[in-house]
Amino acid sequence: MSRLRVESFTISLDGFGAGPDQDIDNPLGVGGTALHDWAISTRTFQKNVFGSDGGEAGLDDDFAARGFQNIGAWILGRNMFGPVRGPWPDESWRGWWGENPVYHVPVFVLTNHARAPLVMAGGTTFHFVTEGIAAVLAQAREAAGSKDVRLGGGVNVIQQYLRQRLIDEMHIAIAPVLLGAGERLFEGTNLPALGYACTRHESSPLATHVVLTRQ
Repeated sequence: MSRLRVESFTISLDGFGAGPDQDIDNPLGVGGTALHDWAISTRTFQKNVFGSDGGEAGLDDDFAARGFQNIGAWILGRNMFGPVRGPWPDESWRGWWGENPVYHVPVFVLTNHARAPLVMAGGTTFHFVTEGIAAVLAQAREAAGSKDVRLGGGVNVIQQYLRQRLIDEMHIAIAPVLLGAGERLFEGTNLPALGYACTRHESSPLATHVVLTRQ
């Protein structure tokens, strides 16, 4: 069976995976963009997001690149798809990433409000699933086939899967940033009791990379 993986999910030194007051101008909340300085500079980010040949090699790029290896489908929470809340007023919102999103595989969006699948350029199709986290994971695994499923977030969605011990492996990057408020990734979560252990940790000048594995 394919694994469910969290990759390159970044938290601040004070534990927040997103800042407060997310809106269309602050998709990661106020101050949240600074969490990802380590990733933005990598070759992987420059290639996949900007279509550029630039960027830095090294440890940060190694961790960014592994997040795209052997991935056959993604799972996102509603907030990771966009700032629209409640019932969809229309289908004009098509994601943060333009007409050719970075995924290039099926993406399953966990939501309370149904919407028709959204076919984008480059092989990305967004599927909006209202039946809960188990149904989303089953559909994503079917689409991924023998490959893994990447759980993109946000914080609340990761917490839901984590508390059900459904995540096989998590790569968490800890950025030298203080947000002071927002959503804490591990709030109310006892990782050892859930069977997770740290199996790798390495640091670059821009981030500390930690891998947590379900035992």
